[in-house]
Amino acid sequence: MLSSILAKAVPGKPAPTPAPRRRGAGSGLADRAALFDSARLAGDIARLAERQDLSQTELRNGVLARLRDALANGREEVERRFMAQKPGERIGEKTVRSLAFVMDELIRVLADFTTERVFPAGNPTLGEQIAVVAVGGYGRGELAPFSDVDLLFLLPYKQTPRGEQVVEYLLYMLWDLGLKVGHSTRSIDECLRQARGDVTIRTAMLESRPIWGSEALYDELEQRFEAEVVQGTALDFVEAKLTERSTRHDKMGGSRYVLEPNIKEGKGGLRDLHTLFWIAKYVYGADSIDQLVRDGVMTSAEKRSFVKSQDFLWTLRCHLHYLTGRAEERITFDVQTEMARRLGYTDHAGTIAVERFMKHYFVIAKEVGNLTRIVCAAIEAKIQRRPRLRLPAMPFRKRNYDGFVLDGERLSVPRPDIFATDPVNFIRLFHSAQAHDLDVHPDALLLIAQNLRRVDASLRADAEANRLFLEILSSPKGPERALRLMNEAGVLGRFVPDFGRVVAQMQFDMYHVYTTDEHTIRAMGILHQIEAGQLAEIAPVASEIVHKVLSRRALFVGLFLHDIAKGRGGNHSTLGEKVAMRLGPRFGLSDEETETVAWLVRNHLWFTAFAFKRDIGDPKTIQDFCEIIKSPERLRLLLVLTVADVRATNPAIWNNWKAALLRDLYYRADEVLSGEVSQAALASGQQNNARAEAAKSALRAALTDWEPPAIDAHLALGPTAYWLGFDADSHARHARLMREAALMEAPLLIDTRIDAHRGVTEVTICTPDHPGLFSRLAGAMAVGGASIVDARIFTMANGMALDVFWVQDATDGPFDQPTKLAKLSAAIHKAMSGELRPKQELLKRVASVPSRTRVFKVPPRVLIDNKASATHTVIELNGRDRPGLLYDVTRALTQLSLQISSAKISTYGEMAIDVFYVKDVFGLKVEHAQKLAGIRDSLLRALAEPGSAQSMEKRRKPTARAAE
Repeated sequence: MLSSILAKAVPGKPAPTPAPRRRGAGSGLADRAALFDSARLAGDIARLAERQDLSQTELRNGVLARLRDALANGREEVERRFMAQKPGERIGEKTVRSLAFVMDELIRVLADFTTERVFPAGNPTLGEQIAVVAVGGYGRGELAPFSDVDLLFLLPYKQTPRGEQVVEYLLYMLWDLGLKVGHSTRSIDECLRQARGDVTIRTAMLESRPIWGSEALYDELEQRFEAEVVQGTALDFVEAKLTERSTRHDKMGGSRYVLEPNIKEGKGGLRDLHTLFWIAKYVYGADSIDQLVRDGVMTSAEKRSFVKSQDFLWTLRCHLHYLTGRAEERITFDVQTEMARRLGYTDHAGTIAVERFMKHYFVIAKEVGNLTRIVCAAIEAKIQRRPRLRLPAMPFRKRNYDGFVLDGERLSVPRPDIFATDPVNFIRLFHSAQAHDLDVHPDALLLIAQNLRRVDASLRADAEANRLFLEILSSPKGPERALRLMNEAGVLGRFVPDFGRVVAQMQFDMYHVYTTDEHTIRAMGILHQIEAGQLAEIAPVASEIVHKVLSRRALFVGLFLHDIAKGRGGNHSTLGEKVAMRLGPRFGLSDEETETVAWLVRNHLWFTAFAFKRDIGDPKTIQDFCEIIKSPERLRLLLVLTVADVRATNPAIWNNWKAALLRDLYYRADEVLSGEVSQAALASGQQNNARAEAAKSALRAALTDWEPPAIDAHLALGPTAYWLGFDADSHARHARLMREAALMEAPLLIDTRIDAHRGVTEVTICTPDHPGLFSRLAGAMAVGGASIVDARIFTMANGMALDVFWVQDATDGPFDQPTKLAKLSAAIHKAMSGELRPKQELLKRVASVPSRTRVFKVPPRVLIDNKASATHTVIELNGRDRPGLLYDVTRALTQLSLQISSAKISTYGEMAIDVFYVKDVFGLKVEHAQKLAGIRDSLLRALAEPGSAQSMEKRRKPTARAAE
C-alpha cells in the first residue's frame, strides 16, 4: 500500500508538487443563498454607508446589527438543516462545511466594508496588501457550532499603519459579534520562521486557506512553505505528530473505551483522523482523501471507513455543541441519553438506547484506531530515521519466528497468503509475538484486516488454534498486550464470538468506567501483575495466595469469561456459566478445569457481596459464605479473581478499606474451610464465646494502670458482639474514652484515629444512648463532609452508646486534614446540642451543588432478610446516591422504632447500597408480616428523590416526630 512512500519522504528527494488548496468552504452545499446571501448583505451595508446623516459610531452599530442578523440567520438555517436530516446523509460533514461557509461569507463582507468604506485606499501599495487566511480546522473548511475561528492576517512585510487599523477593526467587529477568534498577524517571513520552529504552527499552516485579500500574497506563502519548510522535513514532522498523538492519548486516559469519551482529543476521536491526514498530506502534498487513494496511501475500503467515521464523529460533535450550547467535546453521562434519543437509538434486546448509542460510538472509535494505526504506523515504519552508520545485517535478524519474520523489530508476515493457506496463523502470530516480546507489524495487521472472514467456525474448532489461544491466556508473560492486539485487530471477537458480543459494550452508570471488553483485558493484565508480585503492597494477600492456586489455567480462563454474558438481558453470572461450560472443552480444558471455570463465572460477585454488604463479624455471614465457597482452593481462586475484577472496573473505587474488607473475609472463611474452626462451633457460637473471653483477657493485660474492680466493671458493660468486633488496641482506647466520659460527666466525647493501612479515619463517639442517635450522627457527618463507609453501634450496660464510624473524604481516602476533623467535630457537637438541623443543611447542599448522578435513574429497592443473621434482621437499601441519603434512611429507621446495630455503607458510582443490621424495641428480629410491610413502605419513601411523587406522599403521611 505504501511502497512508494520511502522515495517521496527520504531527505534529499524532491518534494511532490502540491495540489491546489481548496479556496472555499461552500462547494457542494445546496441553496447557499439561504445560508448566507452575501450580495444582499453587502448591498444593505452599502446603502447604509451612503447615508450622510449617520455618524461613524452609528454606521458601525448599523453594520454590526446587520452582520449579527445575517450570522444568526445563517446559523439557524444550518441548525435547522442539521436537525431535519436523517442519519447516514453525511450530515456532520455538511453541517461543519456550512458553518465554515457562513463564516467565510461574513468575513468577506466585513473585510470589504472595512477596506472600502472605513479605511479606503485608492491605490494601496505592495506593502499595504493583506490577506485574511483561515488556519487550523477552519482552514480545512470545517467549523463546529461553537468552535473558535482561527485567522492569520498575512502581510508581505512589516505591519503598516493602515494594515494595523484594518486588522484591529476587523477583530473588534468579530469580537462584538460574539465570536471567539484565535488570530495572528505575520509577514510571510515570520510565518515561515515560526513554522520551522513550531510543529503546531506548521500544522496550522499546512491546512491554511485564503478567505479574502491578496491571492498573490497567499500563493507566495504557499509556494515558499512547501519549498522552505516542508521539503526534506517529513521525518521530523511524522515523528513529532506521532509523539504528540501518544501524549494526547495519555492525557485523555490512554484508552478509547472510557465511558465519558472526548470525541475530539480522545483516542479514536477526530484528532486521530486529523493526524492521519496531516501526516499523509505532509508527505504526499495531498488535499483530499481521493488523492490519497490515487497515490496508494489508502485503499478504497480505508477511504470509506475514514469518511464514515469522520462524518459520524462530526455529527456527534455538532449534536453535542447544540445540546450543551457551548464548545463541549466530552460525551458526559448527563448528555448521553438525550444524544441517543436525537440520533434515533431505541431500547432493543435487553440493551437500553443509550448503551446501544455508546456501543456504536466505541465501534467507530475502534475503526478509527484500526485506520490510524495501520496507516500512521506504516508511514512511520517506511520513513523511520536510518542510523548514521549502517552495519551489515546480523544473522539473528533473519531468524524465523514460528513461520513469521522480523521487520524493524516487529513481527511480520513472510508472504501475503499466510492466513489463507493456514488460518491457524491468525492465532499463531499473536502467540509468537507474546512469546518473543515483540510488537506486530502494521503490514501484518493490514493483511489480517483483509482476511478476517477466514476466522470462521472451522478455525474456532481447530485444536491447535485453541491450544495456542489457551497458552496466550495463561502465559507467564501476561496476556494483556496480546489480547489487546487481537481485539484491536478484530481477531479476538471472531475467534471467540461470545467475546465479540461484549466488544465496545458499555454500562450506563458511573461505577464502570470502561467498556466490557476493555475491562476484561485490563483485568487480565492486573491478574498478571498480582502473579508477578507487582501489586504486593496494594493487594498483599492476593499476591501471596495466587502462588498457592492449583488451578492456574482455570483462574485465567475464568477471569477472561467472568463478564462474557453481559448485555444479554438476564443474570450475566448464570448465563456466563453456560458459556463457560461450552467454551472450556473447546479451549482444551479438562472436565475438572471447565467445571471450576464455570463455578468462578457463576459466583464471581459473591466475594464483594459478602465483604461490602454483610457484617463479617456475624457468624452467620461466614457460615453462609462458606456454604457457597466450599473449599480453600475455590476461596483462593475467588479472592484473586475478585481483586483483579474490582481494580479493573474503576481505578478510583479500589482503596485500602475495600482491600481490608476482602482480606478480613478471606481470613475468617479460610479458618472454617481449612478446618481450624468447625462449622458446628461457628454455628453454635462456641467460637465466638471463646474469642470474646480471649479479647477480655487481652484487655485486662493491657489495662495495667487500672484497679482490678474497675476492669471487672468495664468488662461487664459490653455485649459479646462488641468484644468480637475490635482488636485489643481498640478495646483499650475505648475503655479509656468511656472512663474519661464517666469521670468528667461529659455528655459527649469524640475520639478520632487515622487508619492509613485501611485508608479510613475511625471516629469513636461516647454519649448517652437515645432514639435517633445514629441518624443525628449520620446527618452531622454528612454536613461535616465525611462519608461513612462502615459503622458499629453498641449500647453498653450502663446506658452509654459507643458508636464507631469509619469515614473517608471525597477522594475515598482518610478524613485526615486537621481543619476538616475540627469541622466534623463541631458539626457533631452542634447536632447533639440541637444547634444544627442536618435536614435543612443537607437540603441546601443538594440545591446548591449540581450532582452528576441526577441523570441516572436508580429504582429504589428495599430487601429485608431474616436468614442472613441469627440475631438480626438485615435490611438492604438501594437508591441513587445523594447528599443526606443516609440521614434520611436512618431517620426513617428511628421512626420505625428499630435499633441499628451495624451498618455497611457502599457507593457504586451513582448507586448507594446501604445495609443495616437491626432489631426491634425488644431486641429481637422483626418477623411480623405487617410490620415488615410497613418498614418497606417507609424506607421506599425515604429513598425517594426529593420532589418526587413518592417524596410528596411521604410528606403527607403523619409520622413520628423526627429526631433532629
